[in-house]
Amino acid sequence: MLFTHRPRLRPGILLSAPVLRGPATVHLIRDPADGSAFEVGPKEYFLISRLDGARSLEEIGEEYARAFGRRLGEANWRQLLGLLGTRGLLVGAPPRQAPAAPPAPPRTGSLYRGSWRLVADADALTARMHRALRPLLRRRVLLPLLAACLVMEAVLAAQLDTLVRDTGWLFHQPVALLAVFTLLWLSTGGHELAHGVAARHHGGTVSEIGLRWRLPAVIMYCRVDDYRFLGSRLHQLAVGAAGAFANLLFLLPFALWWAALETGDPTRRVLSGLLLLGSVQALVNLLPLPPLDGYTMLSHVLGVSQYAPQSGRYLRLRLRDRQAAAGYPRRARVLYTAYGIGSSVLVLLIAAAAVTAALVLLTP
Repeated sequence: MLFTHRPRLRPGILLSAPVLRGPATVHLIRDPADGSAFEVGPKEYFLISRLDGARSLEEIGEEYARAFGRRLGEANWRQLLGLLGTRGLLVGAPPRQAPAAPPAPPRTGSLYRGSWRLVADADALTARMHRALRPLLRRRVLLPLLAACLVMEAVLAAQLDTLVRDTGWLFHQPVALLAVFTLLWLSTGGHELAHGVAARHHGGTVSEIGLRWRLPAVIMYCRVDDYRFLGSRLHQLAVGAAGAFANLLFLLPFALWWAALETGDPTRRVLSGLLLLGSVQALVNLLPLPPLDGYTMLSHVLGVSQYAPQSGRYLRLRLRDRQAAAGYPRRARVLYTAYGIGSSVLVLLIAAAAVTAALVLLTP
């Protein structure tokens, strides 16, 4: 009787694409109702993803035998269904009796380092913003805007000497410099909200919007919980790139204003600093280093979880025990070694560029 059963996953349960974590390939399963999540291997995912209520366990078992060369017994099925049932993931299973967690305080941490939740229902806020902006979130609108941003960056790159000279002048004008940094700080709010709107557009949810500080730095943040469960990697990339795109869009009207002014105009020199620093702010976010957006995008493109820490763990293991490190699959060895070398070189280049820029900008 067990093999004729046709169990079905509860609607809304999220299953991720395969993800490399350390030496293992895993899939993530998440229940949006209570936020719980756990990992399973490829074989378990093969079975769980086919629990659609249409196929019987016998039919799924035959597919499994063809794929993996092994038939599942009654004990295997009872163990799997028992796990899913106790977690409340199957239709007809008793709801999971999870202890009610106390509501998270709006503010955590200390005066010098912490966070403050600004919105009671971040998902509802981003849903309203998405409804208002939906007419603009179409390819025929976004592609021309993206082209305009690329043209703007090309023009600014051609005028880099002028921008650097004007930005150096700006660093000796305290009032104008404060105004520029205020505008750049406001653009970080648009950056984070763009992540939330893009996530809503592609079927994601936003759990929290707030401020995070590590004095003297105070920035806004937007937390997307089900990033790994979006429909495709292209959608994941779109959510990751939305923040930098919003930063560049923020600069577009200032770039038009800058282009209309005469060379040497004090306002144009202030705008030069805004455009240079704003472009750096946007483009640096695309670097593949944690916790920047580029790192998240690279992790999703390659299908790797905890890329930086897992890369460091593998390289340390390789130094201590090469035989144990050889137990990693070839793809993992290549990806972790490449990231360890590439990220180290990138950090050195960034440090050299930062020292050079500081000397140029701060030298009268």
